[in-house]
Amino acid sequence: MSQSLTQTSRTMGTMPVFMTAVSTILGAILFLRFGYSVAHVGLFLTLMIILIGHAVTIPTAMAVAEIATNQRVEGGGAYYIISRSFGLNIGGAIGIALFLSQAISVAFYIIAFTAAIPIDWLNLQMAANYPEWAFVLKEYHVNFFLMSFLTALMLTKGANVGVKALYVVVAILLASLAMFFMGGTDYDPGGIDWFARLGRAGERGAPDDFFTVFTIIFPAFTGIAAGLGLSGDLRDPKRSIPQGTLWATVVGIFVYVAVAFKLYYSAPQEDLADNELIMEQIALWGPIIPIGLACAALSSALGSVMIAPRTLQALGTDQILPKSPSSWLSKARAKDNEPRNASIITCVIAFFFVSLGELDVVARVISMFFMLTYGAICMVSFFEHMAADPHYRPTFKSKWYVSLGGGILCLVLMFKMVPSYATASLIVMTLIY
Repeated sequence: MSQSLTQTSRTMGTMPVFMTAVSTILGAILFLRFGYSVAHVGLFLTLMIILIGHAVTIPTAMAVAEIATNQRVEGGGAYYIISRSFGLNIGGAIGIALFLSQAISVAFYIIAFTAAIPIDWLNLQMAANYPEWAFVLKEYHVNFFLMSFLTALMLTKGANVGVKALYVVVAILLASLAMFFMGGTDYDPGGIDWFARLGRAGERGAPDDFFTVFTIIFPAFTGIAAGLGLSGDLRDPKRSIPQGTLWATVVGIFVYVAVAFKLYYSAPQEDLADNELIMEQIALWGPIIPIGLACAALSSALGSVMIAPRTLQALGTDQILPKSPSSWLSKARAKDNEPRNASIITCVIAFFFVSLGELDVVARVISMFFMLTYGAICMVSFFEHMAADPHYRPTFKSKWYVSLGGGILCLVLMFKMVPSYATASLIVMTLIY
């Protein structure tokens, strides 16, 4: 088994891990779909979604921290952790699914970014002021332009510019959340009804069920894995991965709960369901919300387009794929060891899913892949505990029952969310193995 992966420059500390994770955790789903969740399943079940989501992500974060502090972590992030703990056959099968989820996530966040663009207003302004140049701007125009921009950025500049951009993006994101919490409306719910939701009084059709909403919301919780892909760029991954990942998870929990309560007390269920940018009407300064959404989506897209090529490069270095493609994918740019070839494949896949243009459809796909990956990481940690290997001496220790519970919960949720997707995912993983 190959123990050395192609390395990028190890110049990053804990903050890029935290920034990459928290910018995904506090990302597009928080801005676009939390109001939808409160409207369709009610405040109590929205809090349950947050609880169940973190019942998956916290055991995963603890398992990652444990395995990462037991061995030298090279490039490839979660793939490296799984393959070096469970072997290349299982690690490779899971690694391919992980890479696909990361690559598809790029498209997901670009589609979310377009939701922040006032396309109808821009079309009206263009027609009124520049009729000779006017054309009808469509969402897919913005999607493909941004995807082209990110592709050029990664192929020419690499991860360093992405990390630098994250600092600016996260600052704007935090400012937009602050404006949201400082704002308010005249709406008064007249107390708290934990189970108030659309359709209870027959005012409209039946709301979406719990697991439909959970499937769409779950990508918000996948940010805990975002920073793992930078493992090959970290000076001290044994320190940076546990600290950055766990702190981002804690911050995410508090913000999610606070946003759910704020939405409930600020707007009726009908408005929460019909206006995906309802936070704009609640915020102290409304325009900061689409700006924050754009920054959140852009930062998450940057994070995904940074880490997906590193996962694919690691798969190529370990020759998981046929020899010729593996050799090509494992190559890096000479001057800075950036995985340029793997970046090309990542962007091609992202372009395909951008062409679909449906946020909720893409959300269901990546939820399956991430749930599968998280379950695998939890089970790796569990089996390491059961094996009682004397060489397994992590400096950060989880509990075997926490990892087992996380793994079982992932499997159950996969079949509760979208049974057909879950079955297909497991069949594909088995065939790859």
